[in-house]
Amino acid sequence: MSERTLRAAVVGVGHLGRHHARILGSMPGVQLVAVVDTNEPRAREIAAPSGARALTDVGAILGDVDLVSIATPTEVHGRVAIACLERGIPVLVEKPLARSVAECDAIIAAAAATGTTLAVGHTERFNPAVVAARPAVERPLFVEVHRLGTFPERSLDIDVVFDLMIHDLDLVLAIVGSEVESFEAVGVPVITDRVDISNVRLRFASGCVANLTASRISTDRTRKIRFFQRDAYISIDCGAKAAAVYRLVRREGGGRPSIEGGLIPVVDHEPLRAELEDFAAAVREGRPPMVGGADGRRAVALAEQITERMAACIAI
Repeated sequence: MSERTLRAAVVGVGHLGRHHARILGSMPGVQLVAVVDTNEPRAREIAAPSGARALTDVGAILGDVDLVSIATPTEVHGRVAIACLERGIPVLVEKPLARSVAECDAIIAAAAATGTTLAVGHTERFNPAVVAARPAVERPLFVEVHRLGTFPERSLDIDVVFDLMIHDLDLVLAIVGSEVESFEAVGVPVITDRVDISNVRLRFASGCVANLTASRISTDRTRKIRFFQRDAYISIDCGAKAAAVYRLVRREGGGRPSIEGGLIPVVDHEPLRAELEDFAAAVREGRPPMVGGADGRRAVALAEQITERMAACIAI
């Protein structure tokens, strides 16, 4: 496995899956051999540039590939992932890992039973601005997150928490590194019959409080996260791939402190490419991926609790 070219397939080549196919089709050490989608003309179109086979049934690739990237609608993540994992085929599943914790557990169990690599596509972990700024975040006390997007023509099988906010739930859980003790949540179904805009306030055992807002009915796009901690402020713009760090510098002898800092260097790269490179390297090297099944489950568990809390409030 460490020597030969990895044969890859992408299942689901809609809005995001087409980029998985593009990247895997050009990645050194990887050969895109199949594209699977229920829309056969779409599969043929996406497969053509790399010369991959265009298929409509995931069963046709089992046994012929070394790794699979799954970018189908969330409702079929479990079925496709488990079919691959039971055959010992490593998979990367786009976020969210599944529709429910129970389904996450089934996917994780299938991976564990065969000792197969399971990665989850929380792409913002690989955002260059996040990568650059993360070492500066030491013990945050307050986190402010805004992820606002325009109305999509995709992912309407899930609400805005599972569609957009889950990116930030994963990031905040990973960076704060503490258990959530309690939370408040409110959400409104404005255009669809699912929640389209939501605000959540998380309280962690460490004392940190995180305030997250996600909307898919905004006129502008915003993807920003800010961390406040003792003597420091870290700002990350995931959309612009920019980050800034400001620190309070105290003077000896009690002189007036100053605020120093500004933009920090960010080495630009495509987050999805970095994610897929990490997945392929994990398969090749037999190591865990940066974002594994447990991470995906943790984000889904919190998103599920938030969604249930919002549903109860809406019902009232």
